[in-house]
Amino acid sequence: MRIYLIAIICLSAMLMSCRQADVVADGDLLFCIADEDNAITDVTQGIDGMKIEHVGIFYNKNVIEATKSRGVCITPIDSFISNNGRRVIIGRVDNADVKQSIENALKYKGLPYDTLFMPDDRAMYCSELVQKSFVKPDSTLIFTPIPMSFHDASGTITPFWIDFYKQRGMEVPEGWPGSNPGELSRRECVRIIRKW
Repeated sequence: MRIYLIAIICLSAMLMSCRQADVVADGDLLFCIADEDNAITDVTQGIDGMKIEHVGIFYNKNVIEATKSRGVCITPIDSFISNNGRRVIIGRVDNADVKQSIENALKYKGLPYDTLFMPDDRAMYCSELVQKSFVKPDSTLIFTPIPMSFHDASGTITPFWIDFYKQRGMEVPEGWPGSNPGELSRRECVRIIRKW
């Protein structure tokens, strides 16, 4: 436990005090890695097989993120790290208009969390916030939507997602347009610049 707290404090201090462009900068993506498999990591894959379950956007020593409890919000970096309680990797998005991408993300502030992972803008989940905010200098989206995946490596939709959507009177939206944090971490335009 003590080593874990020291790691959180060191990472938080580094992210907050860092001014070197090769460590962390506005617009960098902070990917959170789960310690154990869960409903999201069972059906998605992060870079190098990592169990990436959440993503936020670094901005002015804070993180713009979409959370279940607060929707789209701005979280201080130390709270982001301690709330997520797991390892974080930093990805830099090549060819992004960072200023406009951050402005786009901030426009979604206050929207509720999208618990159904639908492709509309009435609510927003973490990777959807990134996918819909990041643009190139010509204002085109960097992260085009991908077909949503709720199936495991064998191609079978997992019981968790079948039950999850059944309880809501819906079919699993397998193949609908969307995103997930693991897949974003594997995009060619994302350079992983730091791992913990």
